[in-house]
Amino acid sequence: MGGISHTPFSRLTPVFDGHNDLLLRLWLDDAPDAVDRFLHQQLDGQLDLARMQLGGFAGGLFAVFVPPGSLMPQLKPDAPAQPHDPLAITHEQIALLQQIEAHSAGRAKICRNARQITDCIEQNILAMVLHIEGAEALDGSAEQLDALYQAGLRSIGPLWNNPNQFGYGVTGSFPASPDSGDGLTAAGVALLHACNRKKILIDLSHMNEKAFWQVAQHSTAPLVATHSNAHALCPQPRNLTDKQLAAIGESRGFVGVNFGNAFLRADGKRDSDTPLSDIIRHLDYLLEKLGEEGVGFGSDFDGVSVPAALCDVAGLPRLMAAMRGAGYSQQLIENIAWRNWLNVLSRSW
Repeated sequence: MGGISHTPFSRLTPVFDGHNDLLLRLWLDDAPDAVDRFLHQQLDGQLDLARMQLGGFAGGLFAVFVPPGSLMPQLKPDAPAQPHDPLAITHEQIALLQQIEAHSAGRAKICRNARQITDCIEQNILAMVLHIEGAEALDGSAEQLDALYQAGLRSIGPLWNNPNQFGYGVTGSFPASPDSGDGLTAAGVALLHACNRKKILIDLSHMNEKAFWQVAQHSTAPLVATHSNAHALCPQPRNLTDKQLAAIGESRGFVGVNFGNAFLRADGKRDSDTPLSDIIRHLDYLLEKLGEEGVGFGSDFDGVSVPAALCDVAGLPRLMAAMRGAGYSQQLIENIAWRNWLNVLSRSW
């Protein structure tokens, strides 16, 4: 595997993570061997199987993200011009996840329930949960949602930053409030109810404040933000206010801490000269607000710049060491690293 030695998960704290953008990276790569390189070599980004094993990364929510059409010439400059088709792109990225499972020789699995995730962690198999970030491709029909559910979909963030048929995502530059406009449309509320019926997790991480409170009003599931931080410590509009955190706590919900420098730092800069203590600072704050069962990780690997001390997924043991240095017990570290995610997914699904 590219000369990288492997450390068995049994010697590491396993990590189940709330968000990564690997599928987007592989899709943008647009090479026929992209999946095989993920499985057998070291990729240019922050994630590949070898480094996941080095870091103890046991699994997580793998996001399907359709970039806005206006960004496509910049993201794929060599690709032939073609109509922007969010549904086709969604299926192409789902196919990449399926190829990872099919080509992995049993080392990776698409998981559809919490028991399968637990089994994978115990067997050192990469546990992959299909997530959609920004539901532009969906029409809200029961048939479409059924088909995606059968493919493994278990988590949806209906909104990203741009408006879509389901509502208005959070926007604004640093520093700003998450109150950035209208919330969910009628179609967005209907999608929320449909996901509740099918036990699909609703992700709050890119919702503006009005949409957040609509979910809090209408949803019957725990409130979950898969990759967001504390607004009181870093006033990015994507981070969560104390009032929002109180509502998440009341629902026995959950927040996955984002490792992105811009969501960690008090100055909001995307500067990788960011100490791991900034991640600890957000963990401490969220633990105070949500309790020891309401906090985990939502790294946003392959989607953001992270602290240089972390660098990539192989750096996760350094974060665990920083948590131990900050006085976290091994039990609390394990809860944050994976047990809390399994708990909230069990209750959501």
